[in-house]
Amino acid sequence: MERELFERIYATVARRESTYDGVYYTGVRTTKIVCRPSCRAKTPKPENVTFYPSLEAALAAGFRPCKRCKPEENGALSPDAAMAAQADAILAGRYADKVTLAALADELAVSPYHLQRTYKRVRGVSPAETVERLRREEAERRLARSDDRIADIAASIGFGTASHFTVWFARGTGMTPTAYRNERRTRSE
Repeated sequence: MERELFERIYATVARRESTYDGVYYTGVRTTKIVCRPSCRAKTPKPENVTFYPSLEAALAAGFRPCKRCKPEENGALSPDAAMAAQADAILAGRYADKVTLAALADELAVSPYHLQRTYKRVRGVSPAETVERLRREEAERRLARSDDRIADIAASIGFGTASHFTVWFARGTGMTPTAYRNERRTRSE
């Protein structure tokens, strides 16, 4: 590998860029460990690094997978992205329930602080903001497509009272649930 290309690739390892996870793998000759470019372990010295185009090539060269970044798991997804995807799946199935950060973190076997920080870094929003978005999308869908009572819609997405739901919905959309429903029906006619 030419020196300039090596230096550019090595710089992505030093910055721990997850963009290149699954594109190439970093073999550390002194430890015989292969990592993802985004691995949070100490950055190896450039003279100890060999880059591989696939995990299989690194394993064939005698390297073992890193126990921290686990390049053999989750395909091209980094462990952080995999954890965010697991959190998304849980939240999508339970947005109507009261899911606390602590309960979600416990289910994922991580600390609440780590979950909050990692999820926000990967998704750009917090788990609580994701729940808000899921609830709002479901409320908008049901208001636009059904004749269900506002109180029933509120209860189905986790609100105890229609008045609390109405205030929450108006704060997020700029209109009451009834006004939203009427506007959607006018548009579809």
